[in-house]
Amino acid sequence: MIIGLGNPGRQYAQTKHNIGFMMIDELAKRLNVDVSKLEFEAATGTTFIDGEKVFLVKPQTFMNDSGRAVRPLMGFYQIQQDEILVVQDDMDMTLGQLRFRQKGSAGGHNGIKSIISALGTDQFDRLKIGIQHPQKQRVVDWVLTPFSKQDQSAIDEGIQRGADAIEEWIAGAALPDLMNRYN
Repeated sequence: MIIGLGNPGRQYAQTKHNIGFMMIDELAKRLNVDVSKLEFEAATGTTFIDGEKVFLVKPQTFMNDSGRAVRPLMGFYQIQQDEILVVQDDMDMTLGQLRFRQKGSAGGHNGIKSIISALGTDQFDRLKIGIQHPQKQRVVDWVLTPFSKQDQSAIDEGIQRGADAIEEWIAGAALPDLMNRYN
């Protein structure tokens, strides 16, 4: 199950905080998956890759309550925590930079905090995509604004590389190998 974090609604569609949704959209395009089935407060789509069912998920709760959608989906489909990958934005990384993590604290990210709380553990795979820290804007204003035109190419490249990395993760590549290749 690949879970892209973001906020529902057209007004948030192209904002920095929705980079997880953008990644799911890119994967859906590549895998020819429709991510529009609404279940357990999430938009989902499924496909089979090498006989394995793969879920693409965009929680439709707001970012700060992502766990409310993730936990019931995992329970219903009997998906274990070692079978999920959460895609999130990270302000402490340069624009478009990728970083895989296997576990750890939320690091101030409320979507991750919600998932940790819902699952009762921080032991799950994550792919972080850098959105850079604001220079003079408040953080909330920064994450809820679109990327500038000059930043768009770095983000587009990060999304492409991130989708490549996730396809390798789906195919069973070991996370330490992915970390060496993409971090």
